[in-house]
Amino acid sequence: MEKILLNRVHLENSRSISVYMAHQGYEALKQALSKSPAEVINEVKAAHLRGRGGAGFPAAMKWGFAAADPNRPRYLLCNADEGEPGTCKDRQIMEGDPHELIEGMIIAAYAFEAEYGYIYLRAEYPRLVSILEKAIAEAEAEGFLGKDILGSGFNFTIQVHRGAGAYICGEETALIESLEGKRGQSRIKPPFPVNVGVFGLPTVINNVETLSNVPHIILKGGRWFAGIGPVKCPGTRIISLSGHVNRPGYYELPMGVTFREVIYEHGGGIRGGKALKAFIPGGASSPCLVPEHLEVGMDYDSVAAAGSMLGSSALMVMDEETCMVKVAARLMRFFVHESCGKCTPCREGTDWLYRILTRLEAGDGKEGDIELLYDICDNIAGKTFCPLGEGSLGPVRGTLKYFEEEYREHIRAKRCPRKN
Repeated sequence: MEKILLNRVHLENSRSISVYMAHQGYEALKQALSKSPAEVINEVKAAHLRGRGGAGFPAAMKWGFAAADPNRPRYLLCNADEGEPGTCKDRQIMEGDPHELIEGMIIAAYAFEAEYGYIYLRAEYPRLVSILEKAIAEAEAEGFLGKDILGSGFNFTIQVHRGAGAYICGEETALIESLEGKRGQSRIKPPFPVNVGVFGLPTVINNVETLSNVPHIILKGGRWFAGIGPVKCPGTRIISLSGHVNRPGYYELPMGVTFREVIYEHGGGIRGGKALKAFIPGGASSPCLVPEHLEVGMDYDSVAAAGSMLGSSALMVMDEETCMVKVAARLMRFFVHESCGKCTPCREGTDWLYRILTRLEAGDGKEGDIELLYDICDNIAGKTFCPLGEGSLGPVRGTLKYFEEEYREHIRAKRCPRKN
């Protein structure tokens, strides 16, 4: 299959606007400006483009909600706060082909008539600040950004905003709070950002990968994009493949590709010829799956039906020698550290889960610990301000579902059975 998102990344000087324009760069913007904003939204709607940030919400629907709001000005925020462990898909786009993102942002802003755009960039990506700012300056010099873009009467600017160094700021309302100069903590919804967002005004928040699809959809048509992969979840997906595979890396494949194909064909199989034990399909917050799920397709609906979520498409693979209690403990340490502390179930619950998991792994587990883990999870689920608390349960619930006996082995043996 032809490359769609990354067709310029491996070219020499792929970041420059001259290389981008030599390969149809900004032609999609010109086409979009020849249409009405409603026509652009309809084209993206025909593509069935779903958000690539994790939730999978239809992009055109979000744009339509903002377009219908009478309040102005309107804002477009690009969520580039890529903080999910194992995920590096957006970094490659911004580093190797920043103009693709910028063009996608301009088209999206035109579709719902936004005037201001921000790229909320993960703090741990300092090198990307200069790359993005240079690309923005190049686009401004060519008349693709600023006032009266290409004589259309449409005005739009983009600024890069350094993130707060917190995973929670990847959640859209915490991102808005941080952008406004406040502490990065989630807001209660409703109202939703699309109506009451940054500075209390209509705001669309899209992920880097989502926006980078837009120029291709405009150039080749929504029906073309909708013809790739599953009907309800078309297009391609960028997969960050890591763990115990022979060829970890960054792969762009059609939505719906099976886990078996990704792990064994593209990833070259399990390192050292060992057996597959489990894999995490979409970043730290997605419950693990096991070998019986290898034929499941990597799209939102199929992974959800299997009991997990596609999330950020960070596929982490574990071989037969992996201790699943240790996996859960290590991931829970991340969630404890990244909890913003606003709500009690997340602030206290994640720390409690982590303490029990580390105690089990150290050989100090006791009867009743497993039941206690289940109970704590039940008392966190559905009771937090934002998805971080709910997401923190993924490592525990997933490993307990498939490897409860391994937990019990830790208690019986008074040590981790996989330690020599």
